[in-house]
Amino acid sequence: MRGRTVIIIFLALGILAAPLTADAQQAAKALRIGLLWGGSPSAVPQQYEAFRQGLRELGWVEGQNIVIEHRAAENRNERLPKLAAELVQMDVRVILAINAAAARAAKQATSTIPIVMVAVGDPVRYGLVTSLARPEANVTGLAFLANELIAKQLQLLKEAAPKVARVGVFVNRTNPAATSYLEDAQAAAQSLGLKIIPAEVGGADDFDGAFSMIVRERGDALLVAPEALIFSQRQRIVAFAGRQRLPTVFGSTVFMEAGGLMAYSASSVEIHRRAATYVDKILKGAKPADLPVEQPTKFEFIINLKTAKALGLTIPQSVLIRADEVIQ
Repeated sequence: MRGRTVIIIFLALGILAAPLTADAQQAAKALRIGLLWGGSPSAVPQQYEAFRQGLRELGWVEGQNIVIEHRAAENRNERLPKLAAELVQMDVRVILAINAAAARAAKQATSTIPIVMVAVGDPVRYGLVTSLARPEANVTGLAFLANELIAKQLQLLKEAAPKVARVGVFVNRTNPAATSYLEDAQAAAQSLGLKIIPAEVGGADDFDGAFSMIVRERGDALLVAPEALIFSQRQRIVAFAGRQRLPTVFGSTVFMEAGGLMAYSASSVEIHRRAATYVDKILKGAKPADLPVEQPTKFEFIINLKTAKALGLTIPQSVLIRADEVIQ
């Protein structure tokens, strides 16, 4: 009897241990993905969830066959090189770099680990890829066309508020996109008879000074670049615009939750969902150099009539009919 009891105990222990062993083996087999954020995932929950949903649709489930390692700079781009190095040391299979500053830091940290950039305005101009069709090296991903849409954004602003003449432009000077963004804003403004007032910030403490400068320079409208640091201060920007009665146009529709006047941009949610397809292909053996950089095909135009009323603006019907969404 004692022998049978011992055997039964061992069998029971074996049955109980089997799932633990299977779980451990499954965890060991899971592929590690690194996410490098210029901001943080909590700042853009819809975008992050779209990426995760895209992965799930392709058969990649966290805790089963993939593990996601996050490194977030929390809008302090100077932290990105160290965070990128940490992901490289963890030997991740691919790095998803969210914004131009994160993509630059990742590229400087590794020439071998594949990098998928997300929401990068002009990756060729920023030196991240050789060309969109043939990225070469270890970087590919999805462009945002932030610069290409500036002319359209300013045109819509001018149509909605014809008296606008001097536009304050918010950019993050620590982001590699800042210089080219201002250059393209200057060119677009000139063609519309507008003057650009650069409002360069590098941290949250710089915004009050930027606000004062725009007032001194008699700015009468704002163009807000789609950038993580600037996004984190969207409420302050909209509050300032409200106090000064300045029409605003945002370079990303995500900003509109703060109450700006209008925004025109590629769909950020769609871009993050599409990023999952790049990660999927790379995890299955594709090389970044063989994956052309994808440009957005879905764009959104949002107008906030409540804000327009507060500013004393009547948005022309010719502008309203082009909006994908009108906030009453």
